[in-house]
Amino acid sequence: MADGTLAGHREWLRRAAGLARAGGSEVARAAVAANHASLAVACGDPQARELVAALPDGPPAGCREHAARGLCNAADAALWRGSYQWGGELLSAGLDLPARIGASYTAQTAQGTRLLLDWWAGRWAGLGERCERFVADTADMPVVAADAHLVRGVLAFVQGDWTQAVHWLTALGAPAPECTRMPLAAATAGTLIRLALVRDDLPTAAEQARAAWTAVAEKGIWAWAAEPAPWAVEAVARAGDAAAARRMTAEFVRGVSGQDAPSARAAVAWSRAALEEYEGRHPDAAGSYRQAADAYRELSRPYARALTTEGAARCSLLGGAEHSGAPDEAARGGADGTAGEDGGRAHTVASLRRCVEQYTELGAVYDAARARTLLRSHQPRRSAGRAAPRSTTGSPPGSARSRNSRRAA
Repeated sequence: MADGTLAGHREWLRRAAGLARAGGSEVARAAVAANHASLAVACGDPQARELVAALPDGPPAGCREHAARGLCNAADAALWRGSYQWGGELLSAGLDLPARIGASYTAQTAQGTRLLLDWWAGRWAGLGERCERFVADTADMPVVAADAHLVRGVLAFVQGDWTQAVHWLTALGAPAPECTRMPLAAATAGTLIRLALVRDDLPTAAEQARAAWTAVAEKGIWAWAAEPAPWAVEAVARAGDAAAARRMTAEFVRGVSGQDAPSARAAVAWSRAALEEYEGRHPDAAGSYRQAADAYRELSRPYARALTTEGAARCSLLGGAEHSGAPDEAARGGADGTAGEDGGRAHTVASLRRCVEQYTELGAVYDAARARTLLRSHQPRRSAGRAAPRSTTGSPPGSARSRNSRRAA
């Protein structure tokens, strides 16, 4: 009997395709084609683009409705695996077709996907208000509103409003995890894990991490672990089970091997960095954080890039590395990329200062405050007679737990 695993989905799809062929219904074949295409995109199947391009767009009307659904679902799947440019293109097509044929439900799902894309791309101006309007407009469709709940929740987190973050992620009509699409449920769990880490509630963080990891492992689509993985690995390690954290990282590497899943590959480097930092291997961690930052730069995900760049700077300073290796060319040393100890430290501090600027530009108030605290503790000494500029910022939220918050957030 087919089940809810990836293998089960494929078995159901095989059966449906056989029934559609036997029945001779164009609409039934279109429905199967839409499901096949979206699953192929989610799995990083090399044939995914061909399957999406082959979605029917002609009569009868039922075929166009399934094509619209297939485009929107494929766009969502492409974004979750990190194919943001292609996902954006599919999303534009997916929004256009439902509007032309009057498929309002499909159009609403695409609008929810647009909120996710804008979150990842750092287009945060007015995003919280858009999420709230979307939740109100889809009050009778909680599964559709789930995208907005997640985005509004993570926005509240980065703004330091953790009570609101919990409300948007777990209350206010947010669908239960078992009723939510798996990648969305995994990403929601990632934010809740991060929140528990910041609060230094390690048992809760580890429990949530193991539950999220088990759910993704049972489903079998490892690209969906990209959002929670770094926080899950850190939570389990900090809770005292470094061996399990190492197994999780290795399992993640195996799970995405050979797949077209750019966000998961970036998250693999980030997860490795989190584990190496916990184990005190700061030079190694700095290198892994830099690898992740480079990947997020290629993906045009500024917030994730800033977090991992900050991690690289933090570990370089802790490990006494000669050079931060910050991804920005402007942060590098001489023409040959080398720098002495003092120059390397200065470049690392400069990289950290840019993180503060990036957080501030995005509106990540909590992260900016945390990075400022780290920056102040590592500012290069100024020559006598030069006064340091006065700070115009306040203390970071949760500064009393600076050591743990610095790593977790």
